[in-house]
Order: sequence, then C-alpha cells, then structure tokens
Amino acid sequence: MRVPLSWLAEYVELVPGTTPEDVHAALVKVGLEEEDVHTFDLEGPIVVGEVLEFVEEPQSNGKTIRWCQVRVAPDGETAADGGPAVHGVVCGARNFFVGDKVVVTLPGAVLPGPFPIAARKTYGHVSDGMIASARELGLGEDHDGILRLSTLGIDAPVGTDAIALLGLDDAAIEINVTPDRGYAFSIRGVAREYAHATGARFRDPVEQAVPVDVSPDAFSVVIDDVAPIRGRLGSSVFATRIVRGVDPTRPTPAWMIARLKLAGIRSISVLVDITNYVMLELGQPIHGYDLDQLRGGLVVRRATPGEKFTTLDGKERTLHVEDLVVTDDRGPIGLGGVMGGAETEMSEATRNVLVEAANWDPVSIARTARRHKLPSEAAKRYERGVDPEIAAAAVSRVAQLMVDLAGGTADDGGSLIQTTPARQAILLPHGFVSAIIGVEYTEAEVHDALAEIGGAITEVDGGFSVVPPAWRPDLTGREELAEEVARLIGYDRIPSVLPVAPPGRGLTRSQRLRRRTADTLAAAGSTEVLSFPFASESENALFGSADGAPVASVRIANALDQTAPFLRRSLVPGLVGAARRNLSRGLTDLDLFEIGTVFLPEQGRSYGSAELPVGNEKPGDEVLAALDAGIPPQPRHLGALIVGDVVAKQPGQLAVHASIADALDVVRQVELATGARIEAVQGSHQAMHPGRTAELRVSGTVVGFAGELLPTIAADADLPRVVALVELDLDAVIALTEPAVEAHAIGTLPAATQDLSLIVAVDAAAAEVAAAIRDGAGELLEHLAVVDDYRGQGVPAGAKSLTFALRFRAADRTLTAAEASEAKLAGAALAHERVGATIRE
Repeated sequence: MRVPLSWLAEYVELVPGTTPEDVHAALVKVGLEEEDVHTFDLEGPIVVGEVLEFVEEPQSNGKTIRWCQVRVAPDGETAADGGPAVHGVVCGARNFFVGDKVVVTLPGAVLPGPFPIAARKTYGHVSDGMIASARELGLGEDHDGILRLSTLGIDAPVGTDAIALLGLDDAAIEINVTPDRGYAFSIRGVAREYAHATGARFRDPVEQAVPVDVSPDAFSVVIDDVAPIRGRLGSSVFATRIVRGVDPTRPTPAWMIARLKLAGIRSISVLVDITNYVMLELGQPIHGYDLDQLRGGLVVRRATPGEKFTTLDGKERTLHVEDLVVTDDRGPIGLGGVMGGAETEMSEATRNVLVEAANWDPVSIARTARRHKLPSEAAKRYERGVDPEIAAAAVSRVAQLMVDLAGGTADDGGSLIQTTPARQAILLPHGFVSAIIGVEYTEAEVHDALAEIGGAITEVDGGFSVVPPAWRPDLTGREELAEEVARLIGYDRIPSVLPVAPPGRGLTRSQRLRRRTADTLAAAGSTEVLSFPFASESENALFGSADGAPVASVRIANALDQTAPFLRRSLVPGLVGAARRNLSRGLTDLDLFEIGTVFLPEQGRSYGSAELPVGNEKPGDEVLAALDAGIPPQPRHLGALIVGDVVAKQPGQLAVHASIADALDVVRQVELATGARIEAVQGSHQAMHPGRTAELRVSGTVVGFAGELLPTIAADADLPRVVALVELDLDAVIALTEPAVEAHAIGTLPAATQDLSLIVAVDAAAAEVAAAIRDGAGELLEHLAVVDDYRGQGVPAGAKSLTFALRFRAADRTLTAAEASEAKLAGAALAHERVGATIRE
C-alpha cells in the first residue's frame, strides 16, 4: 500500500518536517513493515508559462517544430532560473495554442530519469528550457502532446511554482500489508495505525461523508444467494446512491491526479478517478454504473452453469457456479467484488451515475479472483475483509465528490441493504494477556489498548467482555486480543530471553545418526542436494519396485507440476534430475546425495480420506488417529549418485571413472557413520545394470541396493553410460543396528598372511564364497578381502578363479605357518562343501 503524506496528514496530525522515514519508523512500531519511498523525482525551477507566440518550421527530416516565445515570469521580473521573463523554447508538440498556460522546465531543472534540463542548441535555435508533457512530469502516460493547464482546470499566474501547484512536491511511503491487516489498504487504516504509534490525533474520513436518508426502496436491489459458501451470504451489505447530470469530460483536479499517481493508480477520467480515490481513502471499493444503460433493478446471485460475461477489460469469461454476479434484466453486468462489466461502464457519454458500495464474502471473492486470474484492487481488499459499516458513507462521499468535481446533482436519499450479523463479544480473563505474552500488563493498560482500536469493552466478573470494531475482522478470539495489546503497548516491552533447554534431552539416536551420516558423506567430498518430493507414475513404477511388481502411489490433489503429480517412492528420480541439470550446465563430475522421506502406500488401500477437522477446534484423539491412519508410511531414505571422474586425469595418473565400486564406497561411509554392518550380495533391480547391482542387507533384512544405472535409462536422462547409484532405507539401517558399537582391541602380536585361490562356478557370488571361508577359518581369521577375479586360460569353461588375501592373528601367541595354513584349508573345505569350490593349483 502506497500512502501519500499530504493525504495522510488530512486524517492524522503530522508534525511539521515529518519525513517519509519518520512515518515508516512509526508504522514499524505497530507491525507495518516498510517497503519503499516514492516521489516524483523532480527538481525546479519548473514554473507556469504562457505561450506568447510560435513559428512552425518544417525540418529536413520531415518533422515540423515550433519555435516558441514563452513568458515564464511576470513582465519586468527575472525568471526563476535567473534569465529573462521571456524564454525561447523549441517544441515538437502541436497541441497547444497562443495564450495557453503550460508547464516550463527551466535550465537547472531535473526531470525523472534523471533528465537534467539545460539551454542547448537544436534545430538552429538555442532552446532555453522545455515545455513538459504529463509523462515527462510523472503525472501520467500521456506523451502525445504537452500538458495544457486548462485541461486540468488550472489558470495560475505566470511564474508560479508548478511543482507545488500540481502536487508534485508530495511523497508516498509504501508498506507491506499482511493478509490479516486488510484495513491497512486505506488511508483511513494507515492514519489510525500512525495515531496508535505516535499518539497523534486521528480524524476519521468517514465523518467527511454527508449522511443521507437510506431506504431499500430508493433503488431496487435484491440479494438472492441460494448457494452460499460455508453458509455465508455472498453479499451482506449493498448501498447505492444516484448522481444525475454529471459532466464526465471535466478534468480531474491536479491534486487528485498526483495523489492517485503516488498511490500507484493512473488517472482515467474524473468519474473513475473519484471512485478509485474513495476506495484508497476509506478502503471500501466502489463501482459506478451508467444509470441510463441499466435495465431495471439489480439482483445479486450466483452464476448459472455455462453463463458468460464480458468484463471491463474486454474479455469474455465463462462463469463458475460459485461466482457472484450483479445482474439487471438482461443478465450479468458485474462480477461481484472483482470487476464490472463493459455494457454499463461509465464513459464520456455518461450523464447519470448509480454509485454502488457492497460488502462481499471474502472466500467467494478470493476464489473468483484466482479462478479468473483477476487480482483487482477491489478483490485485494474484499478477500481480506472490508469494514461492513462504511458502505453508506462511501457512496455518499463519492456522490459528494461527483457533485463538487463533475457538476452533478445527488438524489436526496439512497438505498441500503445491511444483513451483517452482530459482532460477538470475546471474554478476555484478567491476567490472560500477561500470561500469554510474558509481560506484566495492568488491567488499565489492557483496557486502554483495546479501547484505542475502537473495541466496545464491558467489565464482567473475572475479566473484560470485548466486542471488536467492525473494521477488524481478524480479531476473532482472546489470543488475537492479547496480540493486539502487545502490539499497541509496544513490542519493546517484551523481554528477550533465550529459553533454557531442559536437562537430559537433545537429539534422538535416529537424529544423531542421520546427521552424522550426512556429515560423513559431505566430509568425504559428496554434495547434499534437496529435490522436490514429486514424481511421475512411470518414475515410481521404475524406481519404486525392484522386480517390476505393481506399486501404489499417492496422487497430490493440487499438484504444482502436472507431469509429476505423485509423491515419490524413491530418491533416485530427484537425483537423476539434479545430475541432468548440472551436466547441462557443464558440471561433468558429480557426487551427490540426499536424505529425505519417500512415500510407500500399500496396494489397494485408500489414503487421505479422513475428514479434516474444523480450524477453530482442537481435534480429539479419534480424529487424530483417523488422520494418522490416512498417512502412508514415510521412511527416510538415503540416495547417492556418482557420475564422471572420481579421480581426475593428471600427469602420471589416468582418469578413474565412477563405477559400482564408488557406490559401495558410499555404503562403507554409511557403515562408519551408523555403526551398521551392511552386507552387499549379488542382486537385481529393474532399473539397474544386470551383474553390476548389489542387494544391501542388515541382519538378513533387505535395506536397499547399490550399483550402476541401466545404460538405456541413463541415455534417456542425457547422462553418461556409467552412473553409480545407491539407495538405502536409512531408518531401517538405524533400527536394525545395535545401539552399542563394540570396539575391538588392536592386535599386538605378529600376523600371518596367506593367499587362497579357489575355482568356483562363474555364477557363484564372491560374497557367498568369502562367507564360507570366514566361517570355516574360525576365530583366527582377522581379515579377508577379494583381490582377484580371473577367467581365462588355465580355468575351466564356465568357472572363475577367486583369490582372497587372508590375515591370521591370535590374541595370546605368535601363530605358526602351520596353524595359519590349517585355518586356511578349513575355510577352503567349507567353501567346497557350500559352493563346490576347489583349490586352484
């Protein structure tokens, strides 16, 4: 909301010399956040001039200029720039005549841009200044010709300061208005808030309107809302007033144009400008109809299915049955609370005006404005709540201005329908405000603060009964009243005290291990990413099921992206998308990970069907249980993706590309962080490379997979052929891991090392062979690692040779070579028994 200071000063006392910064500082105290300061960015001398004569001179470029003699100071006096009273000025416009009063920017002036004015030679003359257009002065967008003061109804003496004359010396402050403070979308509301902040005297602009007799019979209006939303009537107030004999061609006064411009609204015509002016002044949107174009009385109703209507912007719109429309005998002539219709708009031919001010249901207006993408100034105010008691005053204020500025005559009375329910009293117990805010307020302070906002306060047994003012629809309970007391008395009264954490509490074990896992991976060189938790149905089917079995997905009711309308079952689609974006920007070597929730609904079960509780009541245990039952399982997974070079090419070192080994290294990092023992065995996944996929297990339970993405899928995602991937159910890993991590003593006695090469079937898993060796070798075996997988000459067809490096150590003695060999052969024997392994000679 932009608030011109001269306008604000009409309704609240501003100390002389008050700057926009001072006003901002005061409003910040009562919770209105400052945004900006707006001015016309003009510097004088800019004066009223009179065109004495001009000569039209055709130019070689096809243009015709006027060489003008303009009086800029009274005869015999020095001009404001120190020059003569008559200046020679070159002007390209041709819409003025001898004797016209114009605005002349003299040398030394500065126009918005900034555009400094100086005497300069052009078209064979020295132009000693410039005759300005409305756009050059910042008054409007008209740049077809210069500004003739007679079109504004101004006849000021030559040499008068035009900046002050046109109101261009004003400034406006801009504030951010939150959704619950709709009253601040008006000069009236901001003036009241400034009075709260400074104690300055407030003068209500509603009191400027001349009261008139109102009657439902003055003009026929019927409210026929047969389908109210949430039981609230679409329009609870509807006021009208008729003004006859207006002259729509009269100029809008310069002061009104300047104020509207500073407030962010362009001047259109005197009739439209008056309705916009009163809307900004009171916060009550106004609509004016050309009375002679109306057919019969007005009816407010909901639109019928398929009904069409052309709004003021010239667009035909298909209406929804929730839309509120204002109709006459021909059909819709206005989209209630949002925008009027083209057939009955005020124009240059209008002579009689029906002025309307209504109060509309905020929910209806908000839905209509978004449905039709019409964020009008009126809708912005109605959806936040407008004072229902000022409609009659607003139409009277408009009628008064139309009489004064457009030469009309207002009818003696007006119509008014008002069905607004009475505001309910709120019980505010003594001590409640102090308890909830944490500041000791006296009962007198509480009473005075609430009285200051216009509340009707009655002292009752144990507290106050408070009826909030009509212009504050956001005050609905005692908590809001407590917040209002704290705001008006001052937030500086609230002490800044850091809460003390209760002893014995902190992060849970799961939280600690999740954070430690993220820290470990980041310390190892990975980059954590955060992707949107949405996926397409095909992505969930591909990555959410290892064997291709059908899976269920949760569809989002109002998806941000219609190509991804489901909650994800896997972290892989997000990681693939992140890698694709980064690769397209030239980042070819990526090591990414993400820890986040996935959503795993059960097949055939419905979720989200529980009835939502109403917003102003605490839900009971049964309601909460039903809501919990309607939420699918949401375990936290860890996903990682590695692509490109894990070791860059350099002198003496070839590049090392990402592979399944790097995926398994991520698994080892998770083991270090969590203390888990994750077993990797040969596995398969429909999205992963056959033979290069490991199934990950903890205590025999499958917790994820690691390996390389299927090359065809990688190609479809514009990724390199080899993409290393890991996805782990981190919650399951933590749950299956013993809380206590056993630390083994470091052996101090000498170790015995031996190698063992076994011939096994080509499809035998190395992990299964290693497990057999470990079990057979017994407790003397300290370490085992696969160091070679050979298939070729000397190995039978259909078989492979696996070589294991073994390290033996005893805790109480130095092992002999015989003891180590005996343990090794025991391991080989068990491997032969389990998988048919034979020792390679």
